[in-house]
Amino acid sequence: MERITAARGTTLRCKGWRQEALLRMLENVLENGENQKELTVYAALAKAARNWDSYHAIVDTLQNLEEDETLVIQSGKPIGIMRTHKYAPIVVMANCNMVGKWATSDNFYRYQEQGLLVWGGLTAAAWQYIGSQGVIQGTYEIFQSIARMHFDGELAGRFILTAGLGGMGGAQPLAGTMAGAAILCVEVSEARIDKRIEVGYLQRKTNNLDEALAWIEEAVSKREALSVGLLGNAADIFPELARRGVQPDIVTDQTSAHDLLYGYIPSGYSNEEAASVRESDPDRLRADAGASIAREVRAMLEFQRRGAVVFDNGNNIRTQAVEYGVPDAFDIVVFTEGFLRPLFARAIGPFRWVALSGDVQDIRKIDDYILEQFKDNEIAVNWIELANKHVPVEGLPARIGWFGHGDRTKLALAVNDMVAKGILSGPVAFSRDHLDAGSMAHPNIMTENMKDGSDAIADWPLLNAMLNCSSMADLVAIHSGGGGYSGYMTSAGVTLVADGTEDAALRLKTTLDNDTGLGVLRYADAGYEESLDEVGRKGIRRIDTAQFKQ
Repeated sequence: MERITAARGTTLRCKGWRQEALLRMLENVLENGENQKELTVYAALAKAARNWDSYHAIVDTLQNLEEDETLVIQSGKPIGIMRTHKYAPIVVMANCNMVGKWATSDNFYRYQEQGLLVWGGLTAAAWQYIGSQGVIQGTYEIFQSIARMHFDGELAGRFILTAGLGGMGGAQPLAGTMAGAAILCVEVSEARIDKRIEVGYLQRKTNNLDEALAWIEEAVSKREALSVGLLGNAADIFPELARRGVQPDIVTDQTSAHDLLYGYIPSGYSNEEAASVRESDPDRLRADAGASIAREVRAMLEFQRRGAVVFDNGNNIRTQAVEYGVPDAFDIVVFTEGFLRPLFARAIGPFRWVALSGDVQDIRKIDDYILEQFKDNEIAVNWIELANKHVPVEGLPARIGWFGHGDRTKLALAVNDMVAKGILSGPVAFSRDHLDAGSMAHPNIMTENMKDGSDAIADWPLLNAMLNCSSMADLVAIHSGGGGYSGYMTSAGVTLVADGTEDAALRLKTTLDNDTGLGVLRYADAGYEESLDEVGRKGIRRIDTAQFKQ
């Protein structure tokens, strides 16, 4: 089968740029994906489409879709074309949503095997994944936040211990060295280690723990940035380091711990052995994976007791550990609550844009605009400067920047104007991570320990999706799943196309204002002072029901 890559240039295969943009975004997630043959984008099972028949049907439909029609997609399978109007979304989709009582891992696997649904991840099935840059930036921002909170603003001379170099975890070594640290990444697959070295994300590899530690210790003593990939299993390496008294400064994990069957490889297994037992005795594989996670998390807790900054990176490892006999696993903080919540409370989060032309100079020109017009946005400016030095182009050229209410709109409208004036060589697609202020409910990640106790309330992402449809977005998605592919999470995604038209400007302004505005209101409703301040400063129209007390 010929490898899929996203189309470049300005030649249209569809009847308009809105349709063409979404088609290119679909192609782009597969171009950047970890297993194109299986339509898998990242995290073992996050897919771009349900199967190849569905993929080809989506492509054909987008190529023939009129501007006043909407394609409806259910868990990666196109269902029908509805006559709507030219301001309606081009695509609406829902992925991996199961009714509460039935939202279990076992049911997910059963429905998946029956060909009834796919897990969409966050940005895979919604065609919004831009390659590893998004994960690199997010991981880097976490490390930087930890540096500010615990290490006087810098990580030079500090040791980060982590695990996982897959589609998400592979960003960790580069993020660590960009932050100035020495980072040791434990990975069970030598092929994954080699891949990260090949693309320049990882500097060294070894299968010898003593050699890895010697490299790390030398880098720490010289205050040099270094990344080392250690071939091994975290369930063995983490406890051994704790036993030896080796003390990292920061500890986390970004293996596919959310999936005990297809993701996390247990201690004592090779990848091939895990695949074999998955077929012959899946219950045994799950039990062994759970037991291995428990050993790893006990070691993480020991590092924390000794003074390390330890955090859950959003892969549900603590929940799995509790299930397998580690009742205090949630003494480890999740990254959102621990380091990023003040930003999310102001609806400042990971905003993304993709040059649909494939011309990297379009991204450079947008970079220049941001560096000039958003000088006060230290997070975005710092990232753009670092990304231009360290982050390679993957698939369609793209960029990520942390922007909040009003600023996302200002940037998108400026880019749309640049397209209209021919400054950019083609249209630009805007999206964001589903892990954003008003678009995710996940009681073990995004909404853990909310001030008002609303951790598990899933109304907000559903409202977000409906509001974005009403606001004329080009693509709107609702996802569920998360850890173990069961009912841990509900999220919403949105994509907008800046094609230089007045209609695009209307869509961009309305959707982006409302998308972030709802995010501010979500946290204001929970009682966060930062959000209430943002409401006042930005003029967001909040209804305060306390004023109507009788």
